[in-house]
Amino acid sequence: MASSLDAVHVLSARFAGTAAEGVIPQQRIASDASDLGEDGDVAVLDADLELVLEGVPSQRGAVFDDPDVAAMWDAFKSTGAARARESLILHYAPLVSAVAGRVGMRLPSTVEQADLVSYGMFGLIDAIEKYQTDRAVKFESYASSRIRGAIIDELRAMDWVPRSVRTKARAVDRAYAELEATLHRAPTEQEAAAHLEMSVGELRAVFSQLATVNVAALDELLGGGDDRPGGASLGDTLGDERTLDPAGAIDAAETKYLLARAIEQLGERERIVVVLYYYEGMTLAEIGRVLGVTESRISQMHTAAMLRLRTRLLDAERV
Repeated sequence: MASSLDAVHVLSARFAGTAAEGVIPQQRIASDASDLGEDGDVAVLDADLELVLEGVPSQRGAVFDDPDVAAMWDAFKSTGAARARESLILHYAPLVSAVAGRVGMRLPSTVEQADLVSYGMFGLIDAIEKYQTDRAVKFESYASSRIRGAIIDELRAMDWVPRSVRTKARAVDRAYAELEATLHRAPTEQEAAAHLEMSVGELRAVFSQLATVNVAALDELLGGGDDRPGGASLGDTLGDERTLDPAGAIDAAETKYLLARAIEQLGERERIVVVLYYYEGMTLAEIGRVLGVTESRISQMHTAAMLRLRTRLLDAERV
């Protein structure tokens, strides 16, 4: 026991200044005899080092709580058995669902959870094949990063927008948020361009690129899921200018019918004035020459006809 303590003191003095207190220094390779001590005996130094390191535990391998899981790992890593590989995949499949759920929380509703799980399964399979059981790393921790990376890689591969454009979009959003917090109003293009250290033309070019970033599906339901009865899609909210509005068409037809009845109830000369002025496009002077009266008289007849038509239409709406 005394010899062991002496060896510890010798090596502590020998490696003083090269390692922190409480840390066992690593063996150094001497470059000359002066670096080995007074006698230059390499064997003595090696023996002392082995004596000190005796009882110090080496790096442990992975520890599995379930003996069956440990047996599956041993069978797969030693023989590469396909059955053991499938058993490991089934055992760790819930881990994929958990990681996919965390990743999906920050994604839009258009991304299906099942798709994320399928992407993550490739990461789990890759993690099982590359995991080394002699490392002191828990498999769940190692596989979680591989699963998350596989999901993100697949999402990036499916994204048709370049990553540079996505980066610009985040930079612009962040700049506008910072300016709104500082100015307490919506910033102008000049202020946003100055904050981003670019010209207004460059900022507008970025806007033109960002215009195609956000794309929404017309069949996506608004305010609910597929199981919501009577849910309206985005396509249902878009109007088609090429088609007639049913309500507007009925209202126009009713107004036309009431106006025709009101015109029929006018006097003969007033009815002629209305027809020639609105349907034939004649001026008041031309109508006066047709009826043999002055233009001012035609203007009086037109005003009286308009008052009678307005009164009859208002009476028809009250009915």
